[in-house]
Amino acid sequence: MTAVLERAESLDAPRENGSPAGAEEPREVLRRPSARTRDDVLCLVGAAIGSFATIWLLYTKLLPFSGAVGFVVCWYAAFVLFYAGLTALTQPRPVVVDRVVTTAVIAAPTLVGLALVSTVVVTVAKGLPALVHPNFYFDDMAGVRPGSGFDRGGIAHAIVGTIIEVLIAVSIAMPLGVLTAVYMSEVGGRGARLVRAVVEAMTALPSIVAGLFIYTVAIVYLGVPTSGFAAALALTVMALPIMARASDVVLRVVPGGLREASLALGATQWQTVWKVVLPTARPGLATALILGVARAVGETSPVLLTSGASTFMNTDPFTNPMNSLPLFVYASVISGNPNAEVRAYAAATVLLFTVLVLFVLARLVVKERKAR
Repeated sequence: MTAVLERAESLDAPRENGSPAGAEEPREVLRRPSARTRDDVLCLVGAAIGSFATIWLLYTKLLPFSGAVGFVVCWYAAFVLFYAGLTALTQPRPVVVDRVVTTAVIAAPTLVGLALVSTVVVTVAKGLPALVHPNFYFDDMAGVRPGSGFDRGGIAHAIVGTIIEVLIAVSIAMPLGVLTAVYMSEVGGRGARLVRAVVEAMTALPSIVAGLFIYTVAIVYLGVPTSGFAAALALTVMALPIMARASDVVLRVVPGGLREASLALGATQWQTVWKVVLPTARPGLATALILGVARAVGETSPVLLTSGASTFMNTDPFTNPMNSLPLFVYASVISGNPNAEVRAYAAATVLLFTVLVLFVLARLVVKERKAR
């Protein structure tokens, strides 16, 4: 009985650190740096308001500065400093660093998104007076002056010219691009490495260089007239490296086990490529096609040097000048007429949404490929 009482007293007796013997020692509670608390939200709001007030006072009242862009840049820099200082009052250094880096990471895509949205909104808003007229989509500009009302004339000739030129360019560039990708990914060797280096270099080729190349070779030396076909050749030079590079990436992703299985069954290398590799990579090749079309459809410099501008409908790509949407936009802007400028913004809106649809199709094709 005495031993039991002594044991109980020893348990009830405080330890050297002042806590009972049977009590559990407190554990350090850890949380992720990205977790948000009420204090974090207050710091964020306070930093935004304080930095805005400070920059407004300095930028507009005390210092001889002006301009919305400079104000936003200074406000963002002050916001980062305020936010880091307020967070450092209650949080350790890793959390402060995490908040500053998170602010920079969020600000970058926000800035890009705002620039994209502002571009689309301004383009559509300035071209809206012409976009609401049905004749803008179904008529051409034959006999219509640049300053005429929006109920006359349209971009039908430019739409048809763009479609014809892009179709010719794709019919030439896509087979060549796929064959080039097959050579780089399936044949290999020093020649393939050289071809890959040339394709990657041509991916960043300025469009004016492609236009000058076709103008010099096809128009000056070979005597090809300025027409839609010459413009299509220039667009081919622009789309070919994009299609070849994208197709090469897709073919290299095809599992090597499929090739080995086909070769083990007695197929030749080219039978394996034709019946196994290419069908497997078909969705990716479709993506390469769409990306090449999106690159070619918006080029202005090549068609400016090779096709020639026109105001009438021309469906023959081998004779007479043929207009296109980028060329129509350029010609309308440099005319200096306000109504022509509105038509240019309207045509740019049509071109913008065309490219947007193409990229959405590319994303859908990639998503379908991942699902399979």
